[in-house]
Amino acid sequence: MNDIKTQPPRAAVKISTAAHTALVHQLEQEIERGLLTPLNLLFDEGDAAGAVGASDAVQAIRRQSAADVQMWAAQLLGPDEDLAVTVAHRLLAALYPDGFEVPPSWWRTPLGQVVARRLGHPHAASVSRTVAGAMLGITRQAVQDLLTRGKLARHPDGGVSVASVRARLNNRPDPQT
Repeated sequence: MNDIKTQPPRAAVKISTAAHTALVHQLEQEIERGLLTPLNLLFDEGDAAGAVGASDAVQAIRRQSAADVQMWAAQLLGPDEDLAVTVAHRLLAALYPDGFEVPPSWWRTPLGQVVARRLGHPHAASVSRTVAGAMLGITRQAVQDLLTRGKLARHPDGGVSVASVRARLNNRPDPQT
């Protein structure tokens, strides 16, 4: 677990429709790829063997997921910090059951930015300069410059403190992502 403590609820911030839509789209894609497609493959095989209604069950889950994704996106982007953190942890546990191993570019996605702002890194107290840069949308060298100037904190075990990355993200004037 990381060194991030839940923050009090943020003041109401106007989130753009584009930010909400982008997050919904990414969640739909990741849930389809990671959860629904494997279920469909599993139950379609059952249908071929004579199981009645198995693919209907997957379609019902798909319809429910489409509605829930809208709600989850609103919760992740909304002012209730505790709810957003809980939803983020649940989604990451479902989408990455074998461990949270994502490429640095993932942090620039809508979900990556929400996770960075709400949790920092879900399982690490420190990250490499490359990952910190991806979380912040800057280069590795810019991270080094921020470390040198004391704008980001070094973690005692090495790397960049996730808490300082998260604090920097949450102090930005562009909270739409």
